[in-house]
Amino acid sequence: MKQKLKKRIQNKPAAVSAFVALFSICVAFVNFIQEDSLFEIVFRQAKSELYTQMLSTAAPSLFYEKKEKNLLNDILQQVYHVIPVYRYVTDAEEYATQEESQISYEAIIAKEAADENYVDETTGEVITSGEAETAGQTDVPVAEDVSMPAETPVLDASIGEAPVVETAPEGVFTPNQTKVVSYSPEKLNDFDYLIQNFYVVDRTTTINSSQLNAADLLSRSMKLTHGAEAPQILIYHTHSQERFADSNPQDPATSIVGVGEYLTQLLTGYGFHVLHHTGEYDLKTRDDAYSKAGPAIEQILKENPSIEIVIDLHRDGVAEGTRLVTNVQGKQMASIMFFNGLSRTTKNGDISYLPNPYIQDNLAFSLQMQIAAEEYYPDFSRMIYLKGYRYNMHLCPKTLLVEVGAQTNTVQEVMNAMEPLADILAKVVGGT
Repeated sequence: MKQKLKKRIQNKPAAVSAFVALFSICVAFVNFIQEDSLFEIVFRQAKSELYTQMLSTAAPSLFYEKKEKNLLNDILQQVYHVIPVYRYVTDAEEYATQEESQISYEAIIAKEAADENYVDETTGEVITSGEAETAGQTDVPVAEDVSMPAETPVLDASIGEAPVVETAPEGVFTPNQTKVVSYSPEKLNDFDYLIQNFYVVDRTTTINSSQLNAADLLSRSMKLTHGAEAPQILIYHTHSQERFADSNPQDPATSIVGVGEYLTQLLTGYGFHVLHHTGEYDLKTRDDAYSKAGPAIEQILKENPSIEIVIDLHRDGVAEGTRLVTNVQGKQMASIMFFNGLSRTTKNGDISYLPNPYIQDNLAFSLQMQIAAEEYYPDFSRMIYLKGYRYNMHLCPKTLLVEVGAQTNTVQEVMNAMEPLADILAKVVGGT
Protein backbone atom coordinates (compact mmCIF):
# COMPACT_ATOMS: atom_id res chain seq x y z
CA MET A 1 0.00 0.00 0.00
CA LYS A 2 2.85 2.40 0.93
CA GLN A 3 4.68 1.69 -2.33
CA LYS A 4 1.50 2.35 -4.27
CA LEU A 5 0.83 5.66 -2.47
CA LYS A 6 4.42 6.73 -2.94
CA LYS A 7 4.23 6.09 -6.66
CA ARG A 8 0.97 8.02 -6.95
CA ILE A 9 2.47 11.14 -5.28
CA GLN A 10 5.68 10.92 -7.30
CA ASN A 11 3.55 11.11 -10.43
CA LYS A 12 2.19 14.50 -9.26
CA PRO A 13 5.22 16.50 -8.03
CA ALA A 14 3.88 19.79 -9.42
CA ALA A 15 0.67 19.51 -7.42
CA VAL A 16 2.53 18.75 -4.18
CA SER A 17 4.99 21.61 -4.74
CA ALA A 18 2.17 24.00 -5.49
CA PHE A 19 0.34 22.97 -2.33
CA VAL A 20 3.45 23.43 -0.16
CA ALA A 21 4.19 26.79 -1.80
CA LEU A 22 0.60 28.01 -1.31
CA PHE A 23 0.62 26.99 2.35
CA SER A 24 3.97 28.72 2.89
CA ILE A 25 2.68 31.94 1.34
CA CYS A 26 -0.31 31.84 3.69
CA VAL A 27 2.02 31.33 6.66
CA ALA A 28 4.18 34.26 5.55
CA PHE A 29 1.16 36.50 5.15
CA VAL A 30 -0.24 35.66 8.58
CA ASN A 31 3.18 36.15 10.16
CA PHE A 32 3.49 39.56 8.50
CA ILE A 33 0.14 40.97 9.60
CA GLN A 34 0.01 39.45 13.09
CA GLU A 35 3.32 40.71 14.46
CA ASP A 36 3.66 40.40 18.25
CA SER A 37 -0.03 39.58 18.70
CA LEU A 38 -1.52 36.81 20.85
CA PHE A 39 -2.56 35.06 17.66
CA GLU A 40 1.04 35.13 16.47
CA ILE A 41 2.28 33.46 19.67
CA VAL A 42 -0.33 30.71 19.40
CA PHE A 43 0.35 30.40 15.68
CA ARG A 44 4.08 29.88 16.24
CA GLN A 45 3.40 27.09 18.72
CA ALA A 46 1.03 25.36 16.34
CA LYS A 47 3.02 25.96 13.15
CA SER A 48 5.29 22.94 13.49
CA GLU A 49 2.39 20.59 14.10
CA LEU A 50 0.40 22.12 11.24
CA TYR A 51 3.29 21.56 8.88
CA THR A 52 3.66 17.97 10.04
CA GLN A 53 -0.03 17.23 9.64
CA MET A 54 -0.15 18.88 6.24
CA LEU A 55 2.87 17.03 4.94
CA SER A 56 1.87 13.69 6.38
CA THR A 57 -1.53 14.06 4.72
CA ALA A 58 -0.55 15.61 1.40
CA ALA A 59 2.90 14.09 0.96
CA PRO A 60 3.23 10.88 3.05
CA SER A 61 5.96 9.58 0.76
CA LEU A 62 8.32 12.18 2.21
CA PHE A 63 7.78 10.66 5.64
CA TYR A 64 8.09 7.17 4.25
CA GLU A 65 11.52 7.82 2.75
CA LYS A 66 13.05 9.97 5.52
CA LYS A 67 12.01 9.76 9.16
CA GLU A 68 14.81 11.78 10.79
CA LYS A 69 13.77 14.52 13.23
CA ASN A 70 15.19 17.28 11.03
CA LEU A 71 12.91 16.42 8.11
CA LEU A 72 10.72 19.49 8.67
CA ASN A 73 13.70 21.83 8.69
CA ASP A 74 14.99 20.30 5.45
CA ILE A 75 11.62 20.87 3.81
CA LEU A 76 11.45 24.45 5.08
CA GLN A 77 14.90 25.16 3.67
CA GLN A 78 13.65 24.04 0.28
CA VAL A 79 10.61 26.30 0.67
CA TYR A 80 12.91 29.25 1.50
CA HIS A 81 14.82 28.66 -1.73
CA VAL A 82 11.60 28.58 -3.73
CA ILE A 83 9.95 31.51 -1.92
CA PRO A 84 12.72 33.75 -0.49
CA VAL A 85 10.25 36.47 0.50
CA TYR A 86 9.06 34.21 3.34
CA ARG A 87 12.48 34.34 5.00
CA TYR A 88 12.61 38.12 4.55
CA VAL A 89 9.28 38.93 6.16
CA THR A 90 9.88 36.61 9.11
CA ASP A 91 13.45 37.75 9.85
CA ALA A 92 13.31 41.57 9.62
CA GLU A 93 11.08 44.54 10.20
CA GLU A 94 11.92 47.48 7.93
CA TYR A 95 10.24 50.85 8.08
CA ALA A 96 9.04 52.18 4.73
CA THR A 97 11.25 55.24 4.65
CA GLN A 98 10.73 56.15 1.01
CA GLU A 99 8.12 58.51 2.44
CA GLU A 100 8.51 60.73 5.49
CA SER A 101 7.55 59.15 8.79
CA GLN A 102 4.78 61.64 9.48
CA ILE A 103 2.91 64.00 7.21
CA SER A 104 2.85 67.13 9.34
CA TYR A 105 4.09 70.69 9.43
CA GLU A 106 7.30 69.51 11.11
CA ALA A 107 7.89 66.91 8.41
CA ILE A 108 7.37 69.46 5.66
CA ILE A 109 9.77 71.90 7.30
CA ALA A 110 12.35 69.16 7.80
CA LYS A 111 11.93 68.12 4.19
CA GLU A 112 12.62 71.67 3.05
CA ALA A 113 15.70 71.72 5.22
CA ALA A 114 16.99 68.33 4.06
CA ASP A 115 20.76 68.04 4.05
CA GLU A 116 21.19 71.61 5.25
CA ASN A 117 20.05 73.17 2.00
CA TYR A 118 22.28 75.86 0.62
CA VAL A 119 20.77 79.32 1.04
CA ASP A 120 22.07 82.23 -0.98
CA GLU A 121 23.05 84.82 1.64
CA THR A 122 22.32 87.70 -0.75
CA THR A 123 18.98 86.72 -2.24
CA GLY A 124 17.78 84.30 0.43
CA GLU A 125 17.02 81.75 -2.29
CA VAL A 126 16.84 78.19 -1.04
CA ILE A 127 18.56 75.64 -3.27
CA THR A 128 17.25 72.16 -2.46
CA SER A 129 19.61 69.23 -2.15
CA GLY A 130 18.75 67.94 -5.62
CA GLU A 131 19.28 71.32 -7.28
CA ALA A 132 22.37 71.98 -5.20
CA GLU A 133 24.13 68.93 -6.58
CA THR A 134 24.08 70.50 -10.02
CA ALA A 135 24.77 73.96 -8.66
CA GLY A 136 27.78 72.73 -6.71
CA GLN A 137 26.37 73.86 -3.37
CA THR A 138 25.54 70.87 -1.19
CA ASP A 139 26.97 68.54 1.42
CA VAL A 140 27.18 65.51 -0.85
CA PRO A 141 28.84 62.35 0.53
CA VAL A 142 31.77 62.46 -1.89
CA ALA A 143 33.07 65.39 0.12
CA GLU A 144 33.87 62.95 2.89
CA ASP A 145 35.61 60.39 0.70
CA VAL A 146 38.86 59.62 2.53
CA SER A 147 40.67 59.33 -0.78
CA MET A 148 40.22 63.05 -1.40
CA PRO A 149 43.09 65.30 -0.33
CA ALA A 150 42.20 67.75 2.40
CA GLU A 151 44.31 70.46 3.94
CA THR A 152 44.49 70.53 7.71
CA PRO A 153 44.48 74.08 9.03
CA VAL A 154 47.07 75.12 11.58
CA LEU A 155 45.29 74.51 14.86
CA ASP A 156 46.61 77.59 16.69
CA ALA A 157 45.26 79.80 13.94
CA SER A 158 42.00 77.92 13.40
CA ILE A 159 41.06 77.89 17.06
CA GLY A 160 42.11 81.52 17.29
CA GLU A 161 40.22 84.16 19.21
CA ALA A 162 36.52 83.55 19.64
CA PRO A 163 34.12 86.35 18.71
CA VAL A 164 33.17 88.45 21.69
CA VAL A 165 29.53 88.26 22.76
CA GLU A 166 29.35 91.44 24.81
CA THR A 167 25.83 91.16 26.20
CA ALA A 168 23.59 88.26 27.01
CA PRO A 169 20.17 88.05 25.34
CA GLU A 170 17.45 90.12 26.97
CA GLY A 171 15.29 88.61 29.66
CA VAL A 172 16.04 86.08 32.38
CA PHE A 173 15.98 82.36 31.66
CA THR A 174 15.31 80.01 34.56
CA PRO A 175 16.04 76.33 33.86
CA ASN A 176 13.04 74.07 34.38
CA GLN A 177 13.69 71.68 37.25
CA THR A 178 10.57 69.55 36.80
CA LYS A 179 9.30 67.78 33.73
CA VAL A 180 6.35 69.29 31.92
CA VAL A 181 5.51 65.98 30.21
CA SER A 182 6.87 62.45 30.47
CA TYR A 183 7.06 59.42 28.19
CA SER A 184 6.47 55.85 29.32
CA PRO A 185 9.01 53.17 28.40
CA GLU A 186 6.19 51.14 26.88
CA LYS A 187 5.39 53.85 24.36
CA LEU A 188 9.01 54.56 23.54
CA ASN A 189 9.68 50.87 22.96
CA ASP A 190 6.98 50.81 20.29
CA PHE A 191 8.91 51.33 17.05
CA ASP A 192 6.02 52.91 15.18
CA TYR A 193 5.25 55.31 18.03
CA LEU A 194 8.91 56.24 18.40
CA ILE A 195 9.55 56.98 14.76
CA GLN A 196 6.28 58.82 14.19
CA ASN A 197 6.72 61.11 17.19
CA PHE A 198 10.47 61.71 17.31
CA TYR A 199 11.87 61.31 13.80
CA VAL A 200 11.66 62.40 10.20
CA VAL A 201 13.40 59.91 7.92
CA ASP A 202 14.76 61.35 4.70
CA ARG A 203 13.99 59.36 1.57
CA THR A 204 17.73 58.94 0.97
CA THR A 205 18.03 56.42 3.80
CA THR A 206 16.35 53.63 5.77
CA ILE A 207 16.12 52.75 9.45
CA ASN A 208 14.81 49.65 11.21
CA SER A 209 13.66 48.63 14.66
CA SER A 210 17.00 47.10 15.58
CA GLN A 211 18.71 50.48 15.17
CA LEU A 212 15.92 52.50 16.76
CA ASN A 213 15.54 50.33 19.83
CA ALA A 214 14.57 52.78 22.56
CA ALA A 215 15.48 50.44 25.41
CA ASP A 216 19.00 50.13 24.05
CA LEU A 217 19.44 53.80 23.08
CA LEU A 218 18.16 55.12 26.40
CA SER A 219 20.29 52.68 28.41
CA ARG A 220 23.53 54.06 26.95
CA SER A 221 25.07 56.50 29.38
CA MET A 222 25.90 59.92 27.96
CA LYS A 223 27.27 61.13 31.30
CA LEU A 224 30.72 62.70 31.32
CA THR A 225 33.39 60.60 33.00
CA HIS A 226 36.18 63.21 33.19
CA GLY A 227 36.31 66.24 35.44
CA ALA A 228 36.47 69.84 34.25
CA GLU A 229 40.23 70.16 34.72
CA ALA A 230 40.68 69.45 30.98
CA PRO A 231 38.40 70.06 27.96
CA GLN A 232 35.27 67.92 28.08
CA ILE A 233 33.15 69.38 25.28
CA LEU A 234 34.20 70.54 21.81
CA ILE A 235 31.99 72.96 19.86
CA TYR A 236 32.82 73.70 16.23
CA HIS A 237 31.15 74.76 12.98
CA THR A 238 31.54 72.94 9.67
CA HIS A 239 29.72 75.92 8.12
CA SER A 240 31.16 78.92 9.90
CA GLN A 241 29.77 81.42 7.38
CA GLU A 242 26.12 80.79 8.20
CA ARG A 243 24.34 83.98 9.25
CA PHE A 244 20.87 85.15 10.18
CA ALA A 245 18.26 87.67 9.06
CA ASP A 246 19.89 90.64 10.80
CA SER A 247 23.50 89.46 10.99
CA ASN A 248 26.29 91.91 10.31
CA PRO A 249 28.49 90.30 7.62
CA GLN A 250 31.51 92.06 9.15
CA ASP A 251 30.82 90.85 12.70
CA PRO A 252 31.40 87.12 13.40
CA ALA A 253 29.64 87.56 16.75
CA THR A 254 26.36 87.72 14.80
CA SER A 255 27.07 84.52 12.84
CA ILE A 256 26.71 80.88 13.85
CA VAL A 257 30.21 81.18 15.34
CA GLY A 258 28.98 83.88 17.71
CA VAL A 259 26.10 81.62 18.67
CA GLY A 260 28.61 78.88 19.44
CA GLU A 261 30.56 81.29 21.64
CA TYR A 262 27.44 82.10 23.64
CA LEU A 263 26.69 78.39 24.07
CA THR A 264 30.29 77.97 25.28
CA GLN A 265 29.77 80.68 27.89
CA LEU A 266 26.51 79.10 29.08
CA LEU A 267 28.00 75.61 29.38
CA THR A 268 30.99 77.03 31.24
CA GLY A 269 28.49 78.50 33.69
CA TYR A 270 27.15 74.98 34.25
CA GLY A 271 30.65 73.90 35.27
CA PHE A 272 31.81 72.27 32.03
CA HIS A 273 35.20 72.80 30.43
CA VAL A 274 34.40 73.71 26.82
CA LEU A 275 36.71 74.22 23.85
CA HIS A 276 35.21 76.37 21.08
CA HIS A 277 36.93 75.74 17.75
CA THR A 278 36.39 78.57 15.26
CA GLY A 279 38.11 77.11 12.21
CA GLU A 280 36.61 78.11 8.84
CA TYR A 281 36.03 75.35 6.28
CA ASP A 282 33.47 76.89 3.93
CA LEU A 283 35.02 80.21 2.91
CA LYS A 284 35.04 79.58 -0.85
CA THR A 285 32.58 76.72 -1.16
CA ARG A 286 30.52 74.40 1.02
CA ASP A 287 31.23 71.43 -1.21
CA ASP A 288 34.20 70.08 0.71
CA ALA A 289 33.58 71.62 4.14
CA TYR A 290 33.16 68.25 5.84
CA SER A 291 36.30 66.78 4.31
CA LYS A 292 38.27 69.87 5.32
CA ALA A 293 36.89 69.96 8.86
CA GLY A 294 37.35 66.23 9.50
CA PRO A 295 41.18 66.11 9.82
CA ALA A 296 41.25 69.25 11.97
CA ILE A 297 38.64 67.91 14.40
CA GLU A 298 40.40 64.57 14.50
CA GLN A 299 43.64 66.32 15.41
CA ILE A 300 41.96 68.33 18.16
CA LEU A 301 40.52 65.14 19.65
CA LYS A 302 43.94 63.49 19.48
CA GLU A 303 45.57 66.39 21.30
CA ASN A 304 42.73 66.59 23.85
CA PRO A 305 41.82 63.00 24.78
CA SER A 306 39.69 64.29 27.65
CA ILE A 307 37.05 65.55 25.17
CA GLU A 308 34.02 63.27 25.34
CA ILE A 309 31.37 65.34 23.55
CA VAL A 310 31.52 66.94 20.11
CA ILE A 311 28.89 69.43 18.92
CA ASP A 312 28.77 70.64 15.31
CA LEU A 313 26.56 73.72 15.50
CA HIS A 314 24.75 74.83 12.34
CA ARG A 315 22.04 77.11 11.07
CA ASP A 316 19.32 75.56 8.92
CA GLY A 317 18.13 76.73 5.50
CA VAL A 318 14.39 77.04 4.78
CA ALA A 319 12.04 78.84 2.42
CA GLU A 320 11.89 82.58 2.98
CA GLY A 321 8.28 82.39 4.18
CA THR A 322 9.15 79.91 6.94
CA ARG A 323 9.90 81.05 10.49
CA LEU A 324 11.27 78.50 12.96
CA VAL A 325 10.22 80.31 16.13
CA THR A 326 8.92 78.98 19.43
CA ASN A 327 8.16 80.51 22.82
CA VAL A 328 9.92 79.35 25.96
CA GLN A 329 9.21 81.16 29.27
CA GLY A 330 7.82 84.10 27.34
CA LYS A 331 10.94 84.51 25.21
CA GLN A 332 10.86 84.20 21.44
CA MET A 333 13.56 81.84 20.30
CA ALA A 334 14.55 79.74 17.32
CA SER A 335 13.62 76.07 17.45
CA ILE A 336 16.42 73.52 17.16
CA MET A 337 16.76 70.20 15.37
CA PHE A 338 19.08 67.27 16.00
CA PHE A 339 20.45 65.66 12.85
CA ASN A 340 21.89 62.15 12.37
CA GLY A 341 23.71 60.57 9.44
CA LEU A 342 23.30 56.80 9.04
CA SER A 343 26.01 56.06 6.45
CA ARG A 344 23.35 54.21 4.46
CA THR A 345 21.36 55.10 1.37
CA THR A 346 18.06 53.65 0.28
CA LYS A 347 19.44 52.92 -3.17
CA ASN A 348 22.84 51.41 -2.37
CA GLY A 349 22.67 50.27 1.25
CA ASP A 350 25.55 50.81 3.68
CA ILE A 351 28.21 53.22 2.41
CA SER A 352 31.36 51.16 2.88
CA TYR A 353 33.73 54.07 2.32
CA LEU A 354 31.97 56.18 4.99
CA PRO A 355 32.01 53.82 7.98
CA ASN A 356 30.79 55.03 11.34
CA PRO A 357 31.29 52.63 14.27
CA TYR A 358 29.44 55.05 16.54
CA ILE A 359 26.08 55.27 14.77
CA GLN A 360 24.21 53.72 17.70
CA ASP A 361 25.90 56.03 20.19
CA ASN A 362 25.12 59.02 17.95
CA LEU A 363 21.48 57.93 17.80
CA ALA A 364 21.39 57.39 21.55
CA PHE A 365 22.75 60.88 22.22
CA SER A 366 20.29 62.68 19.94
CA LEU A 367 17.31 60.66 21.24
CA GLN A 368 18.17 61.35 24.88
CA MET A 369 18.57 65.04 24.06
CA GLN A 370 15.28 65.06 22.13
CA ILE A 371 13.34 63.39 24.94
CA ALA A 372 14.83 65.77 27.51
CA ALA A 373 13.88 68.70 25.29
CA GLU A 374 10.30 67.47 24.94
CA GLU A 375 9.96 66.74 28.64
CA TYR A 376 11.32 70.05 29.95
CA TYR A 377 10.69 72.45 27.04
CA PRO A 378 7.88 71.09 24.82
CA ASP A 379 7.89 72.32 21.20
CA PHE A 380 11.40 73.74 21.52
CA SER A 381 12.98 71.00 19.39
CA ARG A 382 11.81 69.84 15.99
CA MET A 383 11.85 66.11 15.27
CA ILE A 384 15.22 64.41 14.78
CA TYR A 385 16.16 64.30 11.11
CA LEU A 386 17.79 61.13 9.76
CA LYS A 387 19.74 61.25 6.51
CA GLY A 388 21.95 58.88 4.58
CA TYR A 389 25.50 60.19 4.93
CA ARG A 390 28.04 60.64 7.77
CA TYR A 391 28.79 64.32 8.52
CA ASN A 392 31.95 63.56 10.54
CA MET A 393 29.87 61.97 13.28
CA HIS A 394 32.24 59.01 13.26
CA LEU A 395 34.95 60.93 15.12
CA CYS A 396 33.39 60.62 18.57
CA PRO A 397 30.62 58.42 20.06
CA LYS A 398 28.90 61.34 21.78
CA THR A 399 28.50 63.59 18.75
CA LEU A 400 25.63 65.98 18.09
CA LEU A 401 24.89 67.85 14.89
CA VAL A 402 22.51 70.63 15.91
CA GLU A 403 20.57 72.92 13.57
CA VAL A 404 19.64 76.17 15.31
CA GLY A 405 16.95 78.19 13.57
CA ALA A 406 17.43 79.26 9.96
CA GLN A 407 18.39 82.24 7.84
CA THR A 408 14.96 83.76 8.57
CA ASN A 409 15.57 83.94 12.33
CA THR A 410 17.05 86.95 14.08
CA VAL A 411 20.32 86.78 15.96
CA GLN A 412 18.43 87.43 19.21
CA GLU A 413 16.08 84.47 18.61
CA VAL A 414 19.01 82.14 17.96
CA MET A 415 20.99 83.37 20.96
CA ASN A 416 17.92 82.84 23.15
CA ALA A 417 17.72 79.22 21.97
CA MET A 418 21.13 78.47 23.45
CA GLU A 419 19.74 78.84 26.97
CA PRO A 420 17.40 75.81 27.00
CA LEU A 421 19.86 73.91 24.79
CA ALA A 422 22.61 74.34 27.38
CA ASP A 423 20.26 73.24 30.15
CA ILE A 424 19.13 70.17 28.21
CA LEU A 425 22.74 69.18 27.58
CA ALA A 426 23.58 69.65 31.26
CA LYS A 427 20.66 67.42 32.25
CA VAL A 428 21.71 64.64 29.83
CA VAL A 429 25.49 64.62 30.33
CA GLY A 430 25.95 66.12 33.80
CA GLY A 431 25.93 64.39 37.16
CA THR A 432 26.70 60.75 37.79
